[in-house]
Amino acid sequence: MQLTEFLTPEHIYCDVVVSSKKRLLELAGKTVAESLQLEYSLNTKEMCPVSCFENLFKREKLGSTSIGNGIALPHAKLPSDCEELNQPIALFFKLEQSIDYEASDNKEVDLVYAMMFPEGCCEKYKGCLQQIAQKLSDKALAKQLRTAQSADEIWQILAYIDRQSETEE
Repeated sequence: MQLTEFLTPEHIYCDVVVSSKKRLLELAGKTVAESLQLEYSLNTKEMCPVSCFENLFKREKLGSTSIGNGIALPHAKLPSDCEELNQPIALFFKLEQSIDYEASDNKEVDLVYAMMFPEGCCEKYKGCLQQIAQKLSDKALAKQLRTAQSADEIWQILAYIDRQSETEE
């Protein structure tokens, strides 16, 4: 599983300002809904940002999706009116200021890789989350991502990590 497999350069955001985990999940829900409307021509009037947020928030209530070291991997099912989408959608946020994320290591979060999966594909992509978490847990990678100055630089770093893992396999 590649970090860039379901992520696009357009879905990487730097210096994002949010005040809390809840605001971050609201932003992720809104961004996913807008992306589905623009990129996949899905009519998101029914599938509004609130539905995406609610799914992310419900999942987060089950337990924090922080993976440690200031990194979070929020994930949830897409709303049911997205049946025609057959693959996950991913977003990456580099926060301007770290936020409390109720992490098990008590570290605030400043790097966020969010994913939403089509309802019928959740089992198929469950393993992806573990692979992504494993890659993002690398402290050297986290340091590089934190010092990146632009979305393009973050994309280049993630793409490089993907190329490195391909040569190792």
